Amino acid sequence: MLRGLEACPRHLLVCEKSSFLHEKSRHSALVQSHYYNCSVSLLLPECASLPEHIKRTVDNFGRYYLVRNLPLHEFVKEDFINTFVKKGAFYALTYRTRIDQDNSAALLPTGKLILSVDKDTYEELGLQGKPSLYSGKNPLRYIIKIDLTEEGLAPGGKKFQRLNWAFTEKKPLKCDFLLAWDNTGAPSILSYFCKYTVKECNFKITSRISRDLPCPVLKSGDLHGKPEESCSSEELFDWLGAVSNSIDCDNDSSNFISAFCCPHPNTMVERAHLCTINGFVTPENIQRLLDQLREYFAEPKLTQWVSLIVHGFADSPVSWKECEHGFFKGGENLYSVVVFNNQDYWLQMAVGTHDGCPP
Repeated sequence: MLRGLEACPRHLLVCEKSSFLHEKSRHSALVQSHYYNCSVSLLLPECASLPEHIKRTVDNFGRYYLVRNLPLHEFVKEDFINTFVKKGAFYALTYRTRIDQDNSAALLPTGKLILSVDKDTYEELGLQGKPSLYSGKNPLRYIIKIDLTEEGLAPGGKKFQRLNWAFTEKKPLKCDFLLAWDNTGAPSILSYFCKYTVKECNFKITSRISRDLPCPVLKSGDLHGKPEESCSSEELFDWLGAVSNSIDCDNDSSNFISAFCCPHPNTMVERAHLCTINGFVTPENIQRLLDQLREYFAEPKLTQWVSLIVHGFADSPVSWKECEHGFFKGGENLYSVVVFNNQDYWLQMAVGTHDGCPP
């Protein structure tokens, strides 16, 4: 038993390179399909402060909302579907629910409502679903997917009546939800859910300047790196994690926390700016930020690359698109984009044990 706990859990890291100018570039599709993000970080080597156009984009992230004890039946009401779901880009995710122990739910911007529930709840609901991919031979968890845009879900129809009955009478589920909607010209979340306790949330923005920081030498066309010439994407991924968590990379013998050091070859940068935004970050905001990073090199810079690091919620029912996400030992669920000054990029996608390979 102890050996199992001490073992390093399996994880998956997928790395690829392309160009933003390539007509078949996947960067936008992958950003837009990673729905539930709790933080996004920008690392700008040789930069003391955020450029004004990037700062303006961050300041315009808007707000998100926390609704307490929101019943699931609110999501299947005709008024809600017409007001929010069919207008697009509406996101909902249960708040502080543990994906391996609690009932959790997510409403995707595509109109799919996905429930991850325990066996007892699944049997009480009486809705069609499938065993979790990570339940083993005797399933203890089930996944239920409901398409709220389906024509058969019209009020008065049998499917609507069954859903409404399941959520209001058979098993009335209530959860705290994080909500976000990328549609400024429509009725607000505050006004629609006014009969519930709704909290308007601001993003938490922090900045840190690192001085005399050793940075890996990268070549945009060489994802795997070359000895004595450039570092690989995997080496960079580890280094980005260390820098994001303020871990010294000098491999000092007196450092009892980490023996990690910056991969070789590397170069010393006088300063590097790390800006982190925490909250319920929508893919639309991340896409706008990525577009601004591409424009960062419109004028010559001392650095040849910058990076964008995005962490998904550890307890989200999905990772990319509708791919089931599980927690196990860590709940890893993240990606990073390294933007080069020639419009090339590296994309790194990582998930933990209870996940399929990133798309």
